[in-house]
Amino acid sequence: MEFKPSELIINQDGSIFHLHLLPEDIADNIILVGDPGRVETIAEYFDTIELKKQNREFYTITGKYKNKRITVVSTGIGTDNIDIVVNELDALANIDLKTRTEKTEHRTLNLIRIGTSGSLQKHVPVDSMLMSTRSIGFDGLLNFYANRNTISDLEFESAFKTYVNWDKLLPSPYVVNASEKLVKLFEDKKIIKGITISAPGFYGPQGRRLRLQILDENINDKIEAFEFKGQKITNYEMESSAIFGLSGLLGHDAITICAIIANRSSKEFSKDYHPIIKQLVEIVLERITRD
Repeated sequence: MEFKPSELIINQDGSIFHLHLLPEDIADNIILVGDPGRVETIAEYFDTIELKKQNREFYTITGKYKNKRITVVSTGIGTDNIDIVVNELDALANIDLKTRTEKTEHRTLNLIRIGTSGSLQKHVPVDSMLMSTRSIGFDGLLNFYANRNTISDLEFESAFKTYVNWDKLLPSPYVVNASEKLVKLFEDKKIIKGITISAPGFYGPQGRRLRLQILDENINDKIEAFEFKGQKITNYEMESSAIFGLSGLLGHDAITICAIIANRSSKEFSKDYHPIIKQLVEIVLERITRD
């Protein structure tokens, strides 16, 4: 199958459309961050820098840390951007951009998101670290792709929608797991495991009200109380569901680890979350280079 120019857009220099990257620019281990400024923060740990490329909010640095090649990419905010980033990273890994055909040998990427998040449970305090073992997508993105049910927990989805009385006007939630391999790699007594909601916005979709009334004023109370087979939903962020879902369909491994900078239950916000981000980055880099 040949991917047509309107579907696979390649720049004049041979790079992929949005990321402006060439296939040789990316490592197998890719750290994803929302903030372009955080790319430099992580790259400061690198022993050598191979390349820096930026287009819009997508900033990439590839280099080596303890002789391990690592790429850091900023995604910006939201699952819509993740749709661009994960699809284009996969294209760089698994499509021959010159012939516009799929490669015969599949290349698996490790996609590790480092981010910030807001807790929904009192046992997940501000300035802690949380690893998302599964994610619930409020964004609806995965519903646009065939075979979404093959990687989704349909029983969880049904139980959740029934419990919170999910409104039919909203996108149907999907529930997808992180990579078991990466969950094991990043297990640490300092890191809480949890179930993460990825919301398509920061205000209304996460139950925040400013001047606009939200559809369900009690949504966060219901989410906090919901339990499925002994598991509770722990936090909100805005990217994990798409990362897990697209990676699952495309054959990549994905995980998210976030610094908890707010607790919606106790109404607290971190006084300075930069030290916990620094600690989180150091743990991730240490685990990536462990082998």
